[in-house]
Amino acid sequence: MFGRKVSEPQGQFVQQTTSQTAEVTIVDNMLAAELEPLNTPALSRQVKDITQQVPQVSLRHSNATNTMTNNTEDTEVDSQVYQVIREEIFASIDPSVATKLKHEDLAERILQAVTSIANQQRLPLTYQAQQRIAQLLLADMLGLGPLQALLDDDSVNDILINGFDKVYVERSGKLSLTNAKFRDESHLLHVARRIASAVGRRIDESKPMVDARLADGSRVNIVIPPLSLSGTSISIRKFSTMGLQLQHLADKGAMSSGMVNFLKIISHCRLNILVSGGTGAGKTTLLNALSYQIDEQERIVTIEDAAELKLQQAHVVTLESRSESLEGGAEVSLRDLLKNALRMRPDRIIIGEVRGEEAFEMMQAMNTGHDGSMSTLHANSARDALIRLENMLLMGQVNLPPIALKRQMNSAIDIVMHVERMRDGKRRITSISELVGIEGENLLVQDLFSYKFSRELTSGELDGEFISHKIQPYCLDKVRYYGLENQVLQSLELS
Repeated sequence: MFGRKVSEPQGQFVQQTTSQTAEVTIVDNMLAAELEPLNTPALSRQVKDITQQVPQVSLRHSNATNTMTNNTEDTEVDSQVYQVIREEIFASIDPSVATKLKHEDLAERILQAVTSIANQQRLPLTYQAQQRIAQLLLADMLGLGPLQALLDDDSVNDILINGFDKVYVERSGKLSLTNAKFRDESHLLHVARRIASAVGRRIDESKPMVDARLADGSRVNIVIPPLSLSGTSISIRKFSTMGLQLQHLADKGAMSSGMVNFLKIISHCRLNILVSGGTGAGKTTLLNALSYQIDEQERIVTIEDAAELKLQQAHVVTLESRSESLEGGAEVSLRDLLKNALRMRPDRIIIGEVRGEEAFEMMQAMNTGHDGSMSTLHANSARDALIRLENMLLMGQVNLPPIALKRQMNSAIDIVMHVERMRDGKRRITSISELVGIEGENLLVQDLFSYKFSRELTSGELDGEFISHKIQPYCLDKVRYYGLENQVLQSLELS
């Protein structure tokens, strides 16, 4: 669709670069005010073949219904019919006219053009099929083709593409195959390159893997052949457009009311927090919810590979790492950003995910007056998270003895919480633990809250309860400084 001149049926792709980053301008395919269908011999033969294969269906168009409705997403459209209309419309595009149109006006013009072509070529299309074709064309012009409807669907959490004809989505923790398909592998690859180029990154045989993000903040990972043997693979992680607070998560069964109160207090009292969990467990969502308790007067610096955090405070500086740029510019890693963030006078530093040598700088930040810092990492439990963190510290500082790193971890980290996506699709906080000291060469960890599974209901949902271990927390002295000692004890059912 992109990468050709407007005189061809594919539109135009224009790339502009600066010394720091590549800014991509996409000149979208647009529709002319007056459509003049082409009558090429090849197109005429194609139309004739289609009309002979399928009995003609009477077409109808109501002048009172000029906009596309939302109930046509499940309408199936013959791929040959769609290709005929697409080629004829894209061959008649006049960007100088269409760029001045509003989104609603452009959608109306496309629908009118589809109806006109269907009538003139006597194509066997119902009005619902015409609406669906117009939706697909608009998504091709302004969106991401077949993905656009899924991106607009708030019930979809993940979109997973395994080749041009297999698109899966996750809804409520469960994966399912959709009817969405790309025309071919080339179409899918064009969309992948368009996503990467929009954030100044490239995807080709020399760089067949890339992490990117969409305009709405959704995280994207792309892998293309030769690394992906099944064709281009795209994984999109969407994030809720509405800010979920801790109580919202509790209402969904992610934690108890006592856990909500405890997390609110420790976030407000500037304890250093580490959130662990597996892929898709909800670590970033939980981190966003914790951030609601941060005071508006505090200066926050966030550091991420792909900007996903959506903090509600006004005084936030968002930093994003950068791979080698299109002009050959140097890579900027999370570790580089962390070192720089220490010079930016932050009250808190929030790292989207720690996964390597930057863990040492994170420990330094937590130990040098930046209380209330937070981060996430992948692990199977809270205790495994500490083991992984120790391994990351060893990667960054091989000269330090392990016991020195453990002492630094014990001094820096107050709370480790583990979140898990369980087999019924629900995400739950399975433990809230705290570091209480070192015994020999081992870190001592005690659980304050945990989730205890009891049974599986006939509906397939897991039943269990959140338990307070009724242990006086080691962090009580820090909470007492803020005058919230009694509230913490109440949340732990100790008073």
